[in-house]
Amino acid sequence: VQDAGLIFLSAMANTIANAILSEGGSVEEVISTTLVILSLGTATLGLVLMLLGKFRLLDIVSYLPMPVIGGYLAFIGYFCLEAGVALCIGKPMTTISDWAYLLEPHSLLLATPGLLAALILTIISRKATNDAVLPTAMVAIPAFFYLIMFLCSVTLDEARDSGWIGEETPPVAPKELIHLVDFNLVHWSMIKECMGTWVGMLFVVAFASTLDIAAVSIDMGKPLDTNKEMVTVGAANFMSGCLFGFTGSYIFSQTIFTYRTGCHSRLVGVFIMAAYLFVCVSPINILSVAPLFFLGSTLIFIGYDLLWEWLIDIREKLFLMEYLTLAFTFIAIQILGMDFGILFGVVVAVIDHVASTTRISSLQRVTKRSRAVWSNDHWQMLQLHGYHPSNPKIITLELSGPVFFGSSQKVMDEIMEEIGLSVSEDEIKNMSDASPHTSTHISGLRRNSFSIKRVQTKRKVALPRYVVIDVSEMHLLDASAATSCFGQLAKLCQKRGIFLFAAGVLPRIEWILRSHEVSLKFEEEVEWKKAMLLNQVRLNGKLTLFETLFEALEFSERLLIQSMSKCRGHENLMRSDVSQMNSQLIGSDSSHHKLTYIFTNILREELSEDEKTLIDGIEPFYEETTFRGGQPIFQKDTHPDAFYIVLKGAVAVPRDRKRSEKSVNPKTLSSSNLMELSLSSSNLKAIGDDDTSTGLVSSFHNVGGIFGYCDFLLKRRRTFHAYASGDGAVVARFTGQSLEAMKRNDWPLYVIVQHLLLQASLMDLANCTCHN
Repeated sequence: VQDAGLIFLSAMANTIANAILSEGGSVEEVISTTLVILSLGTATLGLVLMLLGKFRLLDIVSYLPMPVIGGYLAFIGYFCLEAGVALCIGKPMTTISDWAYLLEPHSLLLATPGLLAALILTIISRKATNDAVLPTAMVAIPAFFYLIMFLCSVTLDEARDSGWIGEETPPVAPKELIHLVDFNLVHWSMIKECMGTWVGMLFVVAFASTLDIAAVSIDMGKPLDTNKEMVTVGAANFMSGCLFGFTGSYIFSQTIFTYRTGCHSRLVGVFIMAAYLFVCVSPINILSVAPLFFLGSTLIFIGYDLLWEWLIDIREKLFLMEYLTLAFTFIAIQILGMDFGILFGVVVAVIDHVASTTRISSLQRVTKRSRAVWSNDHWQMLQLHGYHPSNPKIITLELSGPVFFGSSQKVMDEIMEEIGLSVSEDEIKNMSDASPHTSTHISGLRRNSFSIKRVQTKRKVALPRYVVIDVSEMHLLDASAATSCFGQLAKLCQKRGIFLFAAGVLPRIEWILRSHEVSLKFEEEVEWKKAMLLNQVRLNGKLTLFETLFEALEFSERLLIQSMSKCRGHENLMRSDVSQMNSQLIGSDSSHHKLTYIFTNILREELSEDEKTLIDGIEPFYEETTFRGGQPIFQKDTHPDAFYIVLKGAVAVPRDRKRSEKSVNPKTLSSSNLMELSLSSSNLKAIGDDDTSTGLVSSFHNVGGIFGYCDFLLKRRRTFHAYASGDGAVVARFTGQSLEAMKRNDWPLYVIVQHLLLQASLMDLANCTCHN
């Protein structure tokens, strides 16, 4: 492709010649105009390429898939092979049908030495350990040819007549080239006629050069700065145009050949330049004395090496579809040409990426619980009913990867199987008729009897009451998947009395769900949550969103406790010790310290009165601190001098900025107080790309929540931020000095605190799925 621009120069030359001759101009005018305008086009092309490289506008090549570039490299290998054979037989070869020349005995005889010599050079380049072996072999091949001629008494003229050596042509003195241009005969008006062709040449040469740079970089195994290399290409074209030369790019075969011979010195370029000058001024035509098969073998050698590396060796380094993309690119370039062949390869790579992405999204069922501190009665109720091993009322699913039109059917199918939903024929018909212009998963079931059978024949199990889907790792959701997957799923769950919640929703995905009415508007959702806690509303057929997984689980647990308590006729069970304290129902006349209630519920065991009395005396060993909403309790990467227990309000832990890619505004962190449940993105703008959206929260710690203890115990710097949420928070701060004082002065209390930290660690570990 170093000669890709010559195609456009040829078109420009034809335009100039046809226009001048049709007006009655002379051949001298055609030659002068052509040489001047083509060289001027080359110089301006070089100048533009230099500007493109200078302003770093060519990084687009880094987005080309590696298999596409591999197919291009394989084509370069085939091109070198074809050109080498053509040089051996002395006939042009530009199409696949030209290989028929080798069916002629004489052409086959001329090509065989070149093919064998190239094979020898390829073996030597791959097997030899000494750098001098390959250059020696390249000198020995023509020397052996001349030795054979001498022994067989064959003259140069006889070898030339047989096609072994190129035709002899009369030399042309360099000074005669200057007389070809006469500026007085130049038709400057032809510049306008050639402008469109020049623009096309600019794009093709720039693109071809970036491909050459990428190919050289991959073959060398070293990174190259595309923009810097393009400045070099532009400078070369500019100087070439100023000296009446024509456009070009890297001579790929020469570059790779030089690299593979182990010659990495710039003196190689100086030597080649001197050799070209010698050929230009020499009265002897090198093609008339050098064996053609040897010149062809150097090209065939490069062709062998590239074809073997990018069609054979590469197979073990690529997945099957990547290799097929490479092969399709290689074949497409042969049929469609370089530009459209590369474009075809990119399209194939994109289709493969989309098809692969549909299989990336994964769904798994996990066992997690909220971080709420419940009384022992409520804990047992959740243990027996909410998280029963075989028939749980609350199930948690983790969904990761992209969900879009290509994978939504698979994701919905998996969710339905995990929940145990079955779909009747009437539901399929009704839901299809409700959306006649949309091809959804449900409408697809109507046409797919196998899917119907698979869903309906799932074993009968008790359906859960609350389904929480953690979508914090679902980084992509399109509109069609939002409606056809989650919208339809919410309607199915409503008919079966199942609450469907989604937690950890990213701002863009939240906007899609709300704008397509898969979820309620934010204000409506907040009111619905409040009404649900007061048992004033029922299911709404919408996907309810929560900021964090633990917030959704706590909401589910409260609804379950509320429903189970009513069934048993024990309304007062809803008011656990901790919830009473959070509602400020514990007054100064409480029989025990407020931390005693927290310790009792976290440890979930009956503490003796003596142990409760010990905990009542904990006040000298901690500091009670009040933080206003949005105020940092501690910052990431700071010294961990204490751990904390929430006494009132809530504490928010924002996501790491690398995950959310947005900084967190502490003032907008909402409270997870159950009467004010809300997403932190309440002020999300109507557009999905708004960068002013509030930050994402990783988790909330409500009353009784213990946080900061891992970094404190491990004596490592803080790994997260913590902010007071909503209207503020009151926390108990236990420092290292206070624990040491407790250890010395009140050993039994110190043991209880250590037991508390162990229990908190186990609860966090139980909620972690990183070990699965």
